[in-house]
Amino acid sequence: MGQIIAVAVITVLAVISPGADFAMTVRNSYLYGRRAGILAAVGISLGVLVHVTYTMVGVGLLVSRTPLLFTVMKLVGAAYLVYIGYKTFVAKAQLHIDLSADATLSGAGALRTGFFTNALNPKTMLFVLSTYTQVVSADTPVVQQIGYGLFMSVAHLVWFALVALFFSQQHLRARLLRRQAVLNKVIGSVLVGLGMVLAFTPSG
Repeated sequence: MGQIIAVAVITVLAVISPGADFAMTVRNSYLYGRRAGILAAVGISLGVLVHVTYTMVGVGLLVSRTPLLFTVMKLVGAAYLVYIGYKTFVAKAQLHIDLSADATLSGAGALRTGFFTNALNPKTMLFVLSTYTQVVSADTPVVQQIGYGLFMSVAHLVWFALVALFFSQQHLRARLLRRQAVLNKVIGSVLVGLGMVLAFTPSG
C-alpha cells in the first residue's frame, strides 16, 4: 500500500508542475479549440507510455548511466521545444479563427504535438526513471509495474484534458484570441526558454 501511495503522490506532483506539456496544451486549446487541446492531452499520455515502456525493459537504466546517450536525447527534446516555441512566437498576430469550428489544426497534428512534446521531454523521462528505480523494487510484480505506468499515463490525460477544457471555453478563448499577439510571444518564449534550459542543464 505504501508503494502505491508513493507512486500516486509522485505522479500527481509531477503532472501538475508547470512545464512544456502545460504550455503546449494551453497553446493548442486557445488557438485551435477544445478538440485540439484534448488531442494534445491524449498525445501527452501516449508519450508517457513511451517512457514507461523503455524504463520497464531496462533501457531507462542504460540511458541514466550513459551520459552521451542521455545528452543526445536531451538535446533532441530541447530542439523540438525551441522549434515549436519559435513557430508560436513568430505566428501571425491575428489568426481569424471561427470559434464554432476547430478546423485550423488537424487531429493528427494536435496529437503529434502533444506526443512529441512529452516523448522528447527529459523531465518526464527522469520522473518515470526515478519512480521505477526508487519506489518500485525488484520484487514488484510486472503486472503491478504495468499498472503504475498506466496510472501515470491516465493521470496525465485527465489533468491536461481539464487544462484543455478550461482554456478552450468559448468566452475565455475569445478574450485570449483578442490578445493572441502577446500570448503567442509569451507561450513561444516559455517553450523556447524551457528548451534552452534543458539544453544547457548538466546531465549529471
